[in-house]
Amino acid sequence: GLLLVLSFFFSSSFLSAKMVLLRLQKRLAASIMKVGKRKIWLDPNEVTEIHNAKNRKGVKRLIKDGLIIKKPQIVHSRSRALRHAEARSKGRHTGHGKRKGTANARMPVKVLWMRRQRVLRRLLKKYRDSKKIDSHLYHELYMKSKGNVFKNKRVLMEYIHKRKAEATRQKQLNDQAEARRLRVKTSRQRRQERLAKRHEELVAGFAQSERK
Repeated sequence: GLLLVLSFFFSSSFLSAKMVLLRLQKRLAASIMKVGKRKIWLDPNEVTEIHNAKNRKGVKRLIKDGLIIKKPQIVHSRSRALRHAEARSKGRHTGHGKRKGTANARMPVKVLWMRRQRVLRRLLKKYRDSKKIDSHLYHELYMKSKGNVFKNKRVLMEYIHKRKAEATRQKQLNDQAEARRLRVKTSRQRRQERLAKRHEELVAGFAQSERK
């Protein structure tokens, strides 16, 4: 029994000698390196020397000697997440089984409306600045866009081209009508002049015959 007690005493004293607490040194090293305590590595082969460093100066010397080092940052790989995001951008993993919210919650109608209005208004502003449309047509199309007349940019562009073509055609028709009016007016004036001249000739001839 005595031998058992002695063996237990010696083994426990040996373990206590081996298990030196380095809590202070780890805390000081973490403070000096400005990292957490879990990032500090203490050399297990130099436990006694590390244990003897009781202040910041001693810990700094151990850091310089390489007995205490800062562990490298753990890499949290984003490769799987990026791969999944790329697949989702292609339309994968977006079926009915993957959806949690309503259609309006996933992509609000208001957001779609705002995007559409911004696209249409940007196009109208660009056309007005480049003098493709005048301010009157700009205002008309702006209000039509607000009234949900154009469902996308293509429809608005087609409408603008159609309106410009109509305006050009109307201008051509007006020019032709004006030219026709001028032509008729000039021909009427010429006819009036011819008639007046003939009348004068007749009067002059009649007067001459009366003298004879």
